[in-house]
Amino acid sequence: MAASTLVIVFARAPVAGRVKTRLVPVLGAWRAAQLHLRLVRRALRTARAARCGPVELHGSARHTLFRQEAFRVQRGADLGERMHRATSSALKRHAGVILIGADCPELRPADLRRAARLLRGGYEAVLAPAEDGGYALVALSRPSPALFRGVSWGTDAVWRQTVANMQGAGTRWRALRQVWDVDHPEDLARLEKAHYKLTVGER
Repeated sequence: MAASTLVIVFARAPVAGRVKTRLVPVLGAWRAAQLHLRLVRRALRTARAARCGPVELHGSARHTLFRQEAFRVQRGADLGERMHRATSSALKRHAGVILIGADCPELRPADLRRAARLLRGGYEAVLAPAEDGGYALVALSRPSPALFRGVSWGTDAVWRQTVANMQGAGTRWRALRQVWDVDHPEDLARLEKAHYKLTVGER
């Protein structure tokens, strides 16, 4: 098993009308998909800049815009099962795994490096809480199916339920700083104010 930490970026294929649907009333389907693609590319740059180890993109489906990436198709009935399968497979090949989504441009390479250091220091799980009640990063040093069970994905209960799962399993874990993600129309002004060089599509 390699000593490095694998970084996985989870993302849906940038298909208009199927991504960033909460932003479609404001941006339109095409511009929302373009924003999603820019967020995916930023997440990949962040993952590579962290220099924790190799980077893989795990998508909902193959897409021509993903063809130059180390790519795997997500497998599982819900988000929890897909993340469990991805992280468990990664830990057969690497000492640690960090999984991030594509919705949080505030994540920095330093956040990923800190997660990797905490795993090497003996923690079994590291998570970055999000302001909306979810989390933007999960890092593991061993498979943890209990972490992903019984979670109401897409709600503000995700963080609370995940913490309860870890406490119930006796997992040694740490939290990183809280971050925010891009999911609702009100997040667009915050995104542009943050100067992340991400436009919301051609006007």
